Formats: sequence, C-alpha cells, structure tokens
Amino acid sequence: MERWLEQNRAQALAGWYDFLRFPSVGTDPAHLADCQDCATWLRDWLAALGFEVEFLGAPDVPPVVYATWRSPDPAAKTAMIYGHYDVQPADPLELWDTDPWEPTLRGDRVYARGAQDDKGQVWWTLQGMRACLESGAPIPNLVLVLEGQEECGSASLIKIVAADPARFKADVLMVADTSLAPDGRPAITAGLRGVSSISFRLHGPDHDLHSGVHGGLAPNPVAELASIVASLHREDGSIAVEGFADGMREATTEEIALVMEEPFDEATYRRETGVPPVGGTRGIAPQIRGRLLPTIEVNGFHGGYAGEGGKTIIPAWAEVKLSMRTVPGQTPSRCVAALRRHMESRVKPGLRLDMIFLEPGAEALRVPLDSPAIATARQVLGEMDPRGAVVRYEGASIHVIGALAAAAGAEPLLVGFGLERDRIHAPNESFSLQQAESCLAYTAAFLKAMGGAAR
Repeated sequence: MERWLEQNRAQALAGWYDFLRFPSVGTDPAHLADCQDCATWLRDWLAALGFEVEFLGAPDVPPVVYATWRSPDPAAKTAMIYGHYDVQPADPLELWDTDPWEPTLRGDRVYARGAQDDKGQVWWTLQGMRACLESGAPIPNLVLVLEGQEECGSASLIKIVAADPARFKADVLMVADTSLAPDGRPAITAGLRGVSSISFRLHGPDHDLHSGVHGGLAPNPVAELASIVASLHREDGSIAVEGFADGMREATTEEIALVMEEPFDEATYRRETGVPPVGGTRGIAPQIRGRLLPTIEVNGFHGGYAGEGGKTIIPAWAEVKLSMRTVPGQTPSRCVAALRRHMESRVKPGLRLDMIFLEPGAEALRVPLDSPAIATARQVLGEMDPRGAVVRYEGASIHVIGALAAAAGAEPLLVGFGLERDRIHAPNESFSLQQAESCLAYTAAFLKAMGGAAR
C-alpha cells in the first residue's frame, strides 16, 4: 500500500482538491446546482474506476450517488460504504484565514470547508478502495452510497431506503464520518446519540415599535423568547422539559465503564475549544455528559436590530433554532412534542409562537460490542497502531445510519479519523495528510480482510 501511495499521492491530492472546490452546501437551496455538479464529478470518477453509477432521488434535491462494483468471486461478501459530499456553510467567511473553497496546504494540514467532514474522509476511503482495485487484491462486492443532504437530516436518502431496501443489502455497512480517540488512537464508534432540530418564531406587534413610545406597554418578543429558552434548563444545567426523558433508558454499567476508560483531559479540551467543559448537568463526569446523556442546545437566536450602532425598537418577532441530542429509549416524536408543550405553555398574552421548522431526525444508535465487523476492525487497526483500537461512544449523530443498517441487514461499522483540531463545522476546518493516509490504509486493509474471509 505504501508503494501505491508513493506512486499515486500527487494524483490523489489533486483529486481531493478538486472535490473540495465544490461549494456543495446541501442545507441551502441556492447551492443545489453546486451539489449536482459535485455529484456529477463523483459519478464520473467512479465510472472511470469501473463502477456502475446512478443518481437516486428527486431532481430538486442533491442527488444520492449510488454505485456498485461486483467481485469476480461468486462467493464474495458485500461491503456498503456510506459517506456524504455535502458540507456545512462556510459562514462566517471573515474568520477564515484562507478561501474555504480553495484548498490550502499549510504544514501537514489541508484547509477547506469539508476538508474533514466529510469530503476528506470520503475521498481517502475511496482512495483505499481504489488502491485495492488497481492492485487486484481480492475484496468484497462494493455498494457506495454518497449523499448530499447529511447535514440537514438525510430526508431524501431515508425515503429512498424505505422505498427500495433491497438495493442496500450488505454484509457490513462501513461509515467514514467519525473520529479518532482524543489521544490519536484508532477508534471504533459503537454508539451515537440521536438528533432532532426545531425552530420557533415568537410574534409580537405587527411591526417594529418605537421603544420609547411603546416601552412598558407592548410585549417584547425578543425578551420573552429569551426567557422561554432560559427555562429549558435548571440552575444545575439539567433539562427542565417535562416529558423529554420519557422512555429514556439509563446508561448501562458497561456503557459507563466504556466511556470512563477513555481519558478526558480538561486542559486539552479548553485549549482545543477555548472554553472549559462546564456545559450540561453539573456534578456528572464530562465523558458521560458528552456521550451518554441527552441535550437541548441553542443553535441560533435572531430578532430585532443587530447592525452597527443602536436602534431603539421593540421588535416584531424573535426566532430560535434548537437541536436535541437523544439517547436510547427516547424517540424524536416524543421529544419534539415535549419541547413544543414546554415552549407553548410559557407564551404570555399578546404573543404567538409558531413552529417554523422541524427536522424529526433519528434515534440513538448502539452497535453490539461482539459484532464480527468490530472484531475484524479491531484486528486491522491493531496492526496499524500497536496501542490497538478503542471502542467508544460519540455524542454526535448520523441521521440515516439506522435506516441503512436495517436495510442492509448488517451492523454498522463506524471507523473514522477525525480530531478535535480539525474544527469541523467551524472556520478553518482542516484534515492532516497523516489522518488522510491512515484512512486510506485502514480502508484497504479492512476490504482485503473481508475479501479474504470469503474464501
């Protein structure tokens, strides 16, 4: 594999840079054409490699790139590889040191939007696959599912999977969209939190009012919405929404032991994020708060005047964007209903609360620790790093994995190569060449191990 990489590194880097130049922001309809162009580029690249490729989904959403390759071995198993080519918006642009849509190599790291999440991990997974194909190594049948809406809930792909699950049958579902352990050891993610997003707008007067003429008379939707949002949590940081925890399964002793095995250094966290790890319920270990407990987070708050100088008004409306991370036993519908009841019950006379956006999201995921795929991944990663792989739970979410795994009839295998310093979803996102090459090496080794297992 090292020889292949030496011979193909420049070409692989050039392709990665081309991939990163597409501003494929799947959450923004204004970037639909960019997403379509990115998908077309992927389709052409895969077709040149010998894949049968087609687009799935409606024409008014970013297409799902669905590609298949058949092994000449009739006994070969099937590996499905999932990833996403859509990226987060690059805003705020002024905080980037370089153009987010023009990849820049500084030291060992490539800076661009999507450098890690998820174009970097997708691209170097594909390079590991390509290396196997070009070297003639026996590998399983391949099904690639590369979507353009992961960052906004995977709605199109979830519908496609539900309508035609037979397309997605596989012996293993490989997911390249997670992280290494904080100390850089390889990590197998055996659990993710669920996620739902919801936005509310609180309406007050039918237009902005003069704060001198109407102050003390008209209700202020910005102030009132801030008060309602503040009521979501108690003084100790715990969630105060009645019914939000209904059905929630308490973390098992095994799960708690697993997350506590992984060291958590508060000084390192502060250095990497700029803040101490003081969110969530006080008095509970950060490993548990960040991976095994649910959260409600404020993603954005808008209303009134936020330009230069002052503007003395009582705003006509205020808006809040919230996301919920959930754990096993919680369902999106129950959590959304509980949150709506909480918000609506606190609206004062003269104001009106509307739900203006809802992404129902996905439930939490747990993978059995005795999964055969995990055993193979442990062996492969142990050969790559003498420290061996850690099995961990992550606090993040990937909406479609549960649906894909159910259709595949296989447990998902989440092995990724991200680090906190990659700054995903933030300005100056990056991915190191070392991480990229590790992603390639793991993919190639796992596919070879799976190909050999068919014999």
